[in-house]
Amino acid sequence: MELLKLRRQIVLDTETTGIGAELGHRIVEVGCVLLGDRRVLDLHFHSYLNADRDSDPAALQVHKLTRTFLAEHPRFADIADAFLEFVSGAELLIHNAAFDVAFINAELKRAGARFGRLEQHCSIVDTLGMARKQYPGQRNSLDALCRRLEVDNRSRIAHGALLDARLLGEVYLAMTRGQNALAFGVVEKAHEFAELRCHGATRVKLADAEELAAHAKRLAQIEKVSKGNCLWLKLEPPELTDSLS
Repeated sequence: MELLKLRRQIVLDTETTGIGAELGHRIVEVGCVLLGDRRVLDLHFHSYLNADRDSDPAALQVHKLTRTFLAEHPRFADIADAFLEFVSGAELLIHNAAFDVAFINAELKRAGARFGRLEQHCSIVDTLGMARKQYPGQRNSLDALCRRLEVDNRSRIAHGALLDARLLGEVYLAMTRGQNALAFGVVEKAHEFAELRCHGATRVKLADAEELAAHAKRLAQIEKVSKGNCLWLKLEPPELTDSLS
C-alpha cells in the first residue's frame, strides 16, 4: 500500500532595515515555522542578522532591532545554506510575498551565484492575495486578520519575524479551514489507514466515540468561520448535525 505524502508547508516572515530591497535595504531577521497536521509545529528556523547598516527610523520603530544588537549576529551569507536547507522543496506561505522574496533574493545574490533565487528552491503562496480574494474590500493586514479570525495576537507588542510567522500560520489555517479540513496530516505507516483488507475483502474501520467528537468539534469550527456555510454539515447524518447545535 502506498503511503500518502503531503508537501511541506512553511510560513516565512522577515524584518528589514527599510521598505525597498532595490534601495540597498537589508534583512535583519528571518523566521520560518513548519505547518503539519493542521497546526503550527514547534519546528522552526530563526536568525537575527547583521545587516552592516542602520535601519530607517520608521523600520526601527517597527522591529526595535538596533545596529548594536545585530552586530553580534551572523550575516545572511553565513546562514544561507542552513536557511535553504530548511525551506527547500516546501511551499512557502508569505504575507505580501513580493516584498519578502525581493529581499531574500537580494541577499542570496550577495551571498553568491551558487545560491540562485528563492523560487528555484521552493514554491511561494502569497497569503495577502488569498485574504484579498476571501475578504474583498476589507483590511487584510496580519493584525486585521488576527482580529477577524480570532487569532490571539496580544503578544505582538513589536513586530518579530518568528512571532509573525507563527501568527500568520494560525491565520492561514483559519482561512483555509473550510477547504483543507480533511488534510489532517501525513500518513506515515500503512497500518494507520482506516481501510483494512482481510481475506480478500474490504473491511472498514469505523470511527470511535472520541474520533466522532473530534470530527464534530472541527465541523463546528468550520461552521463558525464560514458563517454557516460548512458543506460537510449539509451532508452529515441528522444525529451528528444535532450534536453540534
